[in-house]
Amino acid sequence: MAQQVDVTEEILGYVRELSLRDDEVLAGLRAETAGLPAAQAMQVMPEEGQFLGLLVRLVGARSVLEIGTFTGYSTLCMARALPADGSLITCDITPKWPGLGRPFWERAGVADRIDVRIGDAKDTLAGLRREGREFDLVFIDADKTGYAHYYEESLALLRRGGLIVLDNTLFFGRVVDPAAQDADTAALREVNKLLREDTRVEISMLTVGDGITLAVKR
Repeated sequence: MAQQVDVTEEILGYVRELSLRDDEVLAGLRAETAGLPAAQAMQVMPEEGQFLGLLVRLVGARSVLEIGTFTGYSTLCMARALPADGSLITCDITPKWPGLGRPFWERAGVADRIDVRIGDAKDTLAGLRREGREFDLVFIDADKTGYAHYYEESLALLRRGGLIVLDNTLFFGRVVDPAAQDADTAALREVNKLLREDTRVEISMLTVGDGITLAVKR
């Protein structure tokens, strides 16, 4: 039986050359982000951004919720995949980083589809539930110790048959390192176990990027 391919720099270059459909707006936002502190760890890889856009289209999403904006690269990729009357709510703790992404959203012609909610995501999600909002797809890529809570709130906000995408579920490989006992790694181990046992969803954990788990609500 074939085993997983080791993703060398050469393989990654091949994948990007043969499948990545890039443009000046996407490349410009990546360049804008590259010099920021922790950008390498926090920036969604270009092929992952393209994958997120594909998932939006596959689900037929008209409403997307994103928990964790940073500079809005994934926001841009998903917003571009929405229909013209679609909407995306993205949550971040500070307006600083989404503010860097906004000019690129505007250049792409999708800024009117994006609603940035600033503040503690737990409060934002509670507010969305009070509003009676429902979403077709949720992307979780925020503080790792909050993942279990974000997952539960997202599931409540998701329509039946909708998709939750959780990023960083392999967390630089630390989830399988017994010496890694920091709070973030421990939280991701717990949410991975939670998803494995949760009969409310169908799941698939993918060895893409830093680990992506897909959960479809039954």
